[in-house]
Amino acid sequence: QVQLVESGGGLVQPGGSLRLSCAASGSMFNILGWYRQAPGKQRELVATITSGGTIRYADSVKGRFTISRDNAENTVYTVYLQMNSLKPEDTAVYYCYADQGLMDYWGQGTQVTVSS
Repeated sequence: QVQLVESGGGLVQPGGSLRLSCAASGSMFNILGWYRQAPGKQRELVATITSGGTIRYADSVKGRFTISRDNAENTVYTVYLQMNSLKPEDTAVYYCYADQGLMDYWGQGTQVTVSS
């Protein structure tokens, strides 16, 4: 059974930093990543990383966010999103994403709020 468990969201002031983590288990995953959805907006890509290490970022987060992943340990893959220089427009629910090849999986979401 595939499970994605996120952690690390919260409230931070503009210019601050947060680190999100997602533990993905139950399968092998080709792509891991993060999407976000702000109120009244569609879910959008933040960053993804493939098993081969290819990384993709949304233009809005390039230079501020860094995605990374650990090699599987006991069949648990962990993907991280280091978010620096946060802006109010980064406020959203952040969702972990995993592409197994046959199916996509989503975490439950973690709230990130950037506000003074």
